[in-house]
Amino acid sequence: MLDRSEVGKRGYLNEGFRLFHLKDSCAQKLEHHYHEFDKLILLLSGKVTYTVEGVTYFLQPWDLLLVGHDLIHRPVIDPSEPYERIVLWLGREWLAERSDEEEPLDICFRLTKERNFHLLRSGAEGRLRYMQLMDALEEALRSRGFGAGRMADTLCQQLLIQVDRDVIGSRTAQEERDSYRVDPKIEEILRYIASHLEEPLTVDALAGRFYLSRYYLMHRFKAVTGYTVHQYINQKRLLRAGELLRAGVPVMKAAEQVGFSEYSTFLRAFQNTFHMSPREFR
Repeated sequence: MLDRSEVGKRGYLNEGFRLFHLKDSCAQKLEHHYHEFDKLILLLSGKVTYTVEGVTYFLQPWDLLLVGHDLIHRPVIDPSEPYERIVLWLGREWLAERSDEEEPLDICFRLTKERNFHLLRSGAEGRLRYMQLMDALEEALRSRGFGAGRMADTLCQQLLIQVDRDVIGSRTAQEERDSYRVDPKIEEILRYIASHLEEPLTVDALAGRFYLSRYYLMHRFKAVTGYTVHQYINQKRLLRAGELLRAGVPVMKAAEQVGFSEYSTFLRAFQNTFHMSPREFR
């Protein structure tokens, strides 16, 4: 069973989007978690590393980190410097309603997930552009003037369009090897798990497939990702089941498609994770 003290949902978004401008002098210790919404993090100052799905990013001021929904991540904050950042939570319904069929507004999150690389690093011109967009959005959200809500909505879309263009143009830090750390073998295993959730996935089966000892796989997986193989697979299966339920797939069918052979096991795990039954969730 998944230990929610190690991997759990963090934060709830009831509106279309929400912006936070945060500055901490004391480092908060956060565990691995995920969100049901998409998230942008713009670092302004401080020393912080972020692990997203097994890849560790060493952030610099004005780096933009894109964390899509259901991606398990965790920041590690150095308390020697104040940690200042702007965080933007983006609701998936809000994104869908403002997307065109051929130009989805969340294409940046789709591409970064597909590439398994989530860090966007801009030059001086790009940093100035993002600073101006963020400042304008913050001002609109503070305003009580005529049309302030619509202005904020429009500015948020402008910001996302700029991020989309930069990600499509591959303006990332992937070529800067000192900006991130990844274990190629564990990355390969994570990709395999994501595409084979409906199949039996055990430590022994994965160790055999990737020519690793069982002991090495368990310890290396935990060291790189922060959670056990079993926890990770269970969580990904449940999150995928949630996606299927939202799409209208019947509960029993969803459980089967994500690899749960026993419905009772699926039901207990789902309720422990989402605190509601699959039918209530749908």
